[in-house]
Parts: sequence; C-alpha cells; structure tokens
Amino acid sequence: MTPNKHYSEQYSIDVFRKETEQLIEGIHRCQKIENVRDTLVRRCTGIFGSHFHEKYPAAHELIRMRDCSLALMNVFSERSESRTGFSLVQSVWDIARGRQRDDLQPGFFAELINWVRGLEGRAGFQFLIKYREENGLSGREKAIARSNELDRIWESVEDRLSAYPDGLSSVLLSDREQRKHCICAALRANAADWEDWKWQIKNVIIDPEILRRLIPLDDSEYNSIKKALQGRIPFGITPYYLSLMDGESGSRDRAIRAQVLPPKDYVNQMQLHRESRNHSFDFMLEFDTSPVDHVTRRYPAVVILKPVSTCPQICVYCQRNWEIEEVMASNSFVCPSEINPALEWIERHPFVREVLVTGGDPLIMSDRKLESLLKKLANIPHIDLIRIGTRTPVTLPMRITEDLAEMLGQLRELGRRDIAVITHIEHPLEITIETALAVDRLRRRGIGVYNQQVFTFYVSRRFESTRLRILLRRIGIDPYYTFMPKGKEETNAYRVPLARLLQEQKEEVRLVPGLRRTDEAVFNVPGLGKNYLRASQHRDLLTVLPDGSRVYEFHPWEMNILKSETYLYKDIAIIDYLDRLAEIGENPEDYDSIWFYI
Repeated sequence: MTPNKHYSEQYSIDVFRKETEQLIEGIHRCQKIENVRDTLVRRCTGIFGSHFHEKYPAAHELIRMRDCSLALMNVFSERSESRTGFSLVQSVWDIARGRQRDDLQPGFFAELINWVRGLEGRAGFQFLIKYREENGLSGREKAIARSNELDRIWESVEDRLSAYPDGLSSVLLSDREQRKHCICAALRANAADWEDWKWQIKNVIIDPEILRRLIPLDDSEYNSIKKALQGRIPFGITPYYLSLMDGESGSRDRAIRAQVLPPKDYVNQMQLHRESRNHSFDFMLEFDTSPVDHVTRRYPAVVILKPVSTCPQICVYCQRNWEIEEVMASNSFVCPSEINPALEWIERHPFVREVLVTGGDPLIMSDRKLESLLKKLANIPHIDLIRIGTRTPVTLPMRITEDLAEMLGQLRELGRRDIAVITHIEHPLEITIETALAVDRLRRRGIGVYNQQVFTFYVSRRFESTRLRILLRRIGIDPYYTFMPKGKEETNAYRVPLARLLQEQKEEVRLVPGLRRTDEAVFNVPGLGKNYLRASQHRDLLTVLPDGSRVYEFHPWEMNILKSETYLYKDIAIIDYLDRLAEIGENPEDYDSIWFYI
C-alpha cells in the first residue's frame, strides 16, 4: 500500500461530496454565503445534539462528536475568515455548486471528511490498545481479572518500546567502542585524549571530506554540508557524538544524523536569507525582548543570560541559529566588560528571581570563567535559582568532570539558592553510559537534571519518545518540557502537526507511570513565551487551508492577567506527515486518531 494511493486518492473531492452529504445537502440552492454559514453551523449542532440526547451513547464517541462539532463550527465562523483571510464556507459552497476549485488538495478534504465522520459517529479508527473488561465479576475475582488484563496491555506496550534500541544496549556498546577506536586512529588520538573535553572541542569535525572517511555519507548529506560551510552556515560534530552514528547509513541512526547533518532545504533557506539572518531568522523575537545586551526577558521572575553564542556541536533546528556564525568561534565568548552590564541590570531588578544561563552552551567556558560568572550571579541577593542550559551531557559528556560538578554543587545554598542543569536529549540512542555517569556526577552534588525534548519528525513515531522518557528517569533525568517544533520555514523537515504531539501525550504517554511523564507539552509563542498545549483553552483552531494545513490562534500565557496579542500559526498538514511516516516504513493507519486531536 503506497502512501499516495492510501491517502491522496482516498481523500478526493468526489469522496468529500459523498462523505459530507448530510452536512452539505441543499446548500447549492443558497443565494448568500451567510445562509450557507447558518445552515452548516445549525446542522453541526443538530447532528451532535441528536446523539447527545440518545439514552446510551458511547462516551468516547460522544466526546469525539463534540470535538468535531466544535472544530467545524470554528472553521465555519466569520471570525476565522477575517483572521486568516480564507473562507472555508466559500470553499464548501463552491464544491456543492460544482464550481472548479483546483486549489483544494487531498489534505483539505481529509480534514473535513474525518471531522464529519467523527461528528456523525462514523470515525471507525482502531484503538491503540483494546481493553477487555470482565463483566459480572466483583471483588478479588474482578481485581485479578483486571490485573491480568493490565499485564496484557503492558506487554503490548513493551513490544512497541522494544522497537527502539538505546545507547545502553550491549550490542550498540560493542559497535560504538569499535567506531571510537576508528575515530581515534584517524585523528591520531589515544584513550586519554578521548576522555579530555578540551581535546574533543579542539577536534570538532567540520570538514565533510574528513567526515565521510569516518562515517558513510550519501551524496545529499555530503553536498549539503559542503554548501552549508560555503554559505557560512554553522556546522560541526564532536568526535564523541560521531561515534553514536552507525557504521552503515541506515534507519537506526536517522534521528542522530538529523540532529547535525543539515538537509538541503535548510541550507537553501539559510543561504537565501544569510545577509539579513540577524533578525529575519529570529523566530522567537528575542530582539524585541532584550532589555539589555545578552539578556532576554519574557516572564516577570526569570531572565535568560547568554554569555556565549556558540556550541561544540550545532543542532540543525537550533532556536538561535541566526546568532551562531561558526562552531567555537573565538568572538562568540562575551568578554567580562560586556557581560558585566547585563549582571548589573539583573541586580537592579529585584523581581527577577531566576536566571537561565544559556547561549550557545555555557559549559564550553573554562571552569575558571564559568565559576566567576556564576558566583557573580549567586551574589545577587534576589537570585534564588540558577539554571544552566547545556547539551554537553549528550554531545560532550566528558565535560561534566568531578571538578565542574563540585564547583556547581558549592554554589547551592540550602534554603537560599538552588542550581539546576537543563539538558536536551532527543532520542534513546543518545542515552549512553557516558551520559549516565555525567548525570550521576551532578546528582551526587544535589544538582537536579532536567530534559527538554523537541518533538521533531525524527522522534515522533509511536512510543519513540515514550521510550526516551523511561530511559531518562532510569539515568536520573526528569522529563521537563516537550517542545512543539518551531514554525521556522528553514526547518520544515523537522516539524510535525500539533495533533501528533497531542496524540502522543494523550495516548502513548498516558500508559507510563507518573514520574516518567512529568514533562509538559508546550509551543513557544514568538515574543511571548510558552503556551501549554495540554489545555485546549490556550488556543483556537481557525481554519484549514487548501493544502490541508490547520491555522491555530495561540493565546499568550498572560491572557487573563493583562491585555495581550494573540499569535497565528500555520501548522504542517497531517496528510503530509502521514505520507512521510509511510515512506520510512510506518503504517499510517496506526495513527488514525490523529485527525481528532484539535
């Protein structure tokens, strides 16, 4: 079953007319669009109401009907049209009248067809896991039957989790040890060099010629790296992280490669705008929320401090790719004379209680310079929490030395000030014994370690991120945030529909014990901050565009505190996402409930 045949041909204009017959019947006779709108909205409420008043409606069907009814009424509203500039009512009216609408694509029909199916109780998707309830039992007998059924459910979860190997497995340990020796031989290094974080930084691999001698690169990967370097687009991989890639290019290390190997579209977009990159690529509008150089403030009690604007390794989808010129550039380190005004500004603002030190990666600073900076922060009376944002536990775990951990631990003051480390692990393959030991060094000094994952396409298969959460807790890291990928044009290859993250949170993650699912799913609204996706009142669905993309209106966190602007977001079309999953061997039918997460 090819993805195009299954989706593009299944969702056509003819199928739309047939599947929505009850909803659109007779609207071709309407003379005004207002009459069409009133008819569609009235029928949505009527169809849902007829089921709502049934004596024994199935609860899950009723909830789905309600959600689909609300979604359809939203996209049919005049407000949605005025906010987005697109009339879905006009589109449906044109179809009913037989007018040519070549702009409407399968993704558009797919959304409406599935919502109408849901509204009419015809969704028909397969449940992720079927639960067999034993009727007529009670007490201990019922408890035993339920326990047996829960065993069966968790067994099916384990089967899915086992599809994703991790960096702690014995098979991968052997493979990676062999690649480590090969890399050391090529770079003329010994075991002591490998464990030295300064050697790792000094030998960050940038040259694509050297890279393809160490790991297999296809022509597309090689050419993209070469073009990125020619266009002054930052690129680099630590020798350690390179050892996490497979000796043969394949699907297993897809997520690892996607972290650092820039795809062609990304390079083209970055090159297209490279001259104006300082602001046009500032998706989060940090330029508008920086009251003083090197400080960002979006919330009342916390600020971001950026003492460095580079990393030992660059994530392709980095939020601050517009600030980074090259890996470990000497001019990326902010000198004391420049950072001191930022520290003085923080000291003058007593309502700032917390500082996130990030960048770039602040742990590439020497112990001496880092300690000097952190002590200055710690000496500010109103600062009671210092967070350090770093990816070195993943890309450079040998940086977390005993000395560094001891220094950070000494900055803690019981009941007065705490220190925390926020890291970024994307995939189970990134969890290794080296990362586990680095985390342990911090935790033994009382330093909590938390993870922020970006829910990209490359980590979005069923139970893939659930597997990560389980492993994070196993090595002592608390899942903290799961970020919706930012809507940056240059990173479209990494984006997933909002509906997929909601589906993952409400289906897969719900099967995991509580301490392994402590992360909050969020979308970072440009210029405003985190929007909590768990709460649907923080956003509205406005419309579905002709290509199948949903348009959402996000309400900022301070909506009920002070008057704030909203933010419009054009999502990735669900049908395109499912087609991509099919291309990598996934069964799109396994994700069928995705249409109903709104």
